[in-house]
Amino acid sequence: MGTYEEMAAARPRARVRRWPGLLTPGLRHPQAAALLETAYHPDPREADELGTEPLTGEALAVLELDDARWGASARRGLQRMLRHGVTAVCGPFTRPAVRTAVTRSGLHIREPRGGAERETLSLDPFTGFPLNALLDGLLTVGGPADFAVFDVPVDDVPARTLRLHGAGSCVATVLGGRLVYRRA
Repeated sequence: MGTYEEMAAARPRARVRRWPGLLTPGLRHPQAAALLETAYHPDPREADELGTEPLTGEALAVLELDDARWGASARRGLQRMLRHGVTAVCGPFTRPAVRTAVTRSGLHIREPRGGAERETLSLDPFTGFPLNALLDGLLTVGGPADFAVFDVPVDDVPARTLRLHGAGSCVATVLGGRLVYRRA
């Protein structure tokens, strides 16, 4: 991270991207372990039969998932989290296939903080959690380029604006300086 002038001088051939809205540190997802280890994220080819939302409870129990399907589900879940500005997930991850998917994703793995248990699982980390519990680090010159950009009006109360529009308003997620999600 640095000023535009410093970055342009250091990397004159780098592609410049401009996005609308608010740039924040990447988000930490407090419910990541539950979303990846107790919910199935259907493959798009299964949408007619299973829908597109994560499956839990009885709907999950009838699927009889093996390690390969748990791993594929976790990869799809992680992709969906990136679309919500997530750059860090809270573990621990106990299923080997899920742990492998999380490790390979490049997302940071963090220890859970108290209060992550909620009745409703949501891919949107703003559902039920305050902004200060979700920001994973700070945006500082010389610091890691882990951030998200949300297409929301920039006003005096970013926490309120983000909660109102939700993490689904994410237009870009950058992890370690790499663009890992961009809304088309």
